[in-house]
Amino acid sequence: MQSAREVLRQRFGFSEFRPGQEAVMGHLLGGKSAAAVFPTGSGKSLCYQLPALLLPGLTVVVSPLIALMKDQLDRLRQLGIAAARMDSTLDAQQTADVMRSLRDGQLRMLYVAPERFNNERFRETLKRVQISLFAVDEAHCISEWGHNFRPDYLKLARLAREYRAERVLALTATATPQVLADVCRGFQIQTECAVRTGFYRPNLTLLTTPVTPANRDAMLLERLRTRPAGPAIVYVTLQRTAEQVAERLAAAGFQARAYHAGMEDTERSAVQEWFFASERAIVVATIAFGMGIDKANIRYVYHYNLAKSLENYSQEIGRAGRDGAPSCCEMFTCLDDLNTLENFVYGDTPSLAAVQSLMADLFGQGDELELYLYELSQRHDIRPLVLRTLLTYLELDGYLREGTPFYSQYRFKPLVTSAEILARFEGERRDFLRNLLAQARKAKIWFSIDLDQAARATGSPRERIVRALDYLGGQQLLELQVEGVRNRFRRLRQPAELNSLAAELHQRTLGREQREIARLNQVVEWVRHDGCQVSELGGHFGEPLAKPCGHCSWCRNGRQPVRLPARAAAEIGEAQWREAVRVRSEKPEALTEPRALARFLCGLTSPKLSRAKLSSHRLFGVFSDVPFAEVLQRAER
Repeated sequence: MQSAREVLRQRFGFSEFRPGQEAVMGHLLGGKSAAAVFPTGSGKSLCYQLPALLLPGLTVVVSPLIALMKDQLDRLRQLGIAAARMDSTLDAQQTADVMRSLRDGQLRMLYVAPERFNNERFRETLKRVQISLFAVDEAHCISEWGHNFRPDYLKLARLAREYRAERVLALTATATPQVLADVCRGFQIQTECAVRTGFYRPNLTLLTTPVTPANRDAMLLERLRTRPAGPAIVYVTLQRTAEQVAERLAAAGFQARAYHAGMEDTERSAVQEWFFASERAIVVATIAFGMGIDKANIRYVYHYNLAKSLENYSQEIGRAGRDGAPSCCEMFTCLDDLNTLENFVYGDTPSLAAVQSLMADLFGQGDELELYLYELSQRHDIRPLVLRTLLTYLELDGYLREGTPFYSQYRFKPLVTSAEILARFEGERRDFLRNLLAQARKAKIWFSIDLDQAARATGSPRERIVRALDYLGGQQLLELQVEGVRNRFRRLRQPAELNSLAAELHQRTLGREQREIARLNQVVEWVRHDGCQVSELGGHFGEPLAKPCGHCSWCRNGRQPVRLPARAAAEIGEAQWREAVRVRSEKPEALTEPRALARFLCGLTSPKLSRAKLSSHRLFGVFSDVPFAEVLQRAER
């Protein structure tokens, strides 16, 4: 630790560690794995960046946040630390350069996205590298009890063992005691090596204000006009709400812009840079904004809509007041928001019949599977992310093993003539390239090559064709685009009984549904809590306060609980229901399943509904104001 303190001063420019950092690094430098549960903005990244300079081998940092990777890499390079990243934004040449540096032992740190581990070449390369530290950001994703479960994270725990990583560091800003226990169990971290710093931040005022849909905008405008100006984030549930609210605020004279996942990358980057540079900027955003963003002087975080869980809420308010100055976080609470939030949850759950048909498909083929996930999603009426989850469950249970995804078709636009390309090569390589380019079919500007067909025509392995095209692209001789991604899986064993396996997987999706609905209810109960809300929120994460905080709604309102208006009671119209039954008889291939009918009437898209062109039907979403559970119950009856 003496060396660590010297590196802290000399390389990072800090005079002392923040709370928890020294304890975590002490475990790591002592040869043990560790977990760090620190609030957002409390210095988790230093816990792996500093040890990376003291440990002999490579530090691998796994993070789903590309913005965080780019931001941290810029700082590390300024400090002269050999670091790189591998994610979906790199082109073939950039990826090859990073792989070369990795093989040659030139890197101290490598940032990767979780999906990179599906690449077999990458996995094989890592097996030949000494990994001193395997750091996993957002580690709560390993837990099915957590608010953001990602099955790929369970695979990470297994891979860390396969790579013989000498120590693991699991990092998260939000973990209940149950989730932290899952994290430690999954990554084999001793309980005494889990370091949790204080949840409580005295500079944050937490307010929960009842609103109705009719007065919500006026309430937000009133707050912005009467409070001192400062950088603010307004969190909303839907992308269209982000656009609408940003327009209203801008029309009222505020510097406001929208930010959501439906925008182009360049648009989102421009909004981020604008927000960083301004002292009065207001970003109206879905939860896509803020992950990995480090702006210390955010004065306000408003929740225009109800937060989807206490974990999400605590992460989002954690972006306020990182400079220690007083900051206000206010959630406008309206129980009518529950319909939309519940629909997100219910819309993800497939029917039992859909899971059964998927199992019959997967295990009715040979042992080597090449899957178009989009096509598979469409065929079985299972949303892509849910399909991915089911495939990962099958892998973790030993039925499948995922290989490297590949593309079935390349498109290219020549940047020089074919003659100029061929002039660079001799002998067999030139003949091979001439035959390969002859397989290309020309449209107006772009040529396309079917890789399987080209492999047969040239008598060469498809891997050689891919390497050749990637090389030509890297040499700026072609502009490349790839299409038709396929995912490889190898079947390891056959289930004893397909329907039993399908029923088990379906129950897991229902269990996730129940947990997500319970998380929504926890938010409502927290708002209504008759006691200090800050203490209650801390208690959710295992850290209640010894006395009331004095700066939450309960404490400020004479220790009275918040009273919420009742949820709007919408009913199922009988005439509309009779018409829905008639439509169901006309479209049995899409609406036979009760859950499919409920989705249709509540306005939730699915692959099958889209294919049947029912998303534009006049009954689509006719019961969007009725709780999904009520519509589903009626459909089942």
